[in-house]
Amino acid sequence: MESLSPETMKYLSAAICTLPMAAVALGIAKFWSTLLENVGRNPQANKELSGYSMIGFATIEAIGLFSLGVACAILFM
Repeated sequence: MESLSPETMKYLSAAICTLPMAAVALGIAKFWSTLLENVGRNPQANKELSGYSMIGFATIEAIGLFSLGVACAILFM
């Protein structure tokens, strides 16, 4: 069996690094659906939930951006 070339391994590693972005997409969808459900149940808590929601959204989104950054670093370095 042939071994894979370094160039092929580089592309394969970058592809594996982008897999967490699928989990990030699912996490963001679940996050916003839960937020809208909670605001629908208790509209008075909208302002309190908005502040916490932006922090949570930024945290979830950062995971996707970090994985994209690692994939780009693998490809271009």
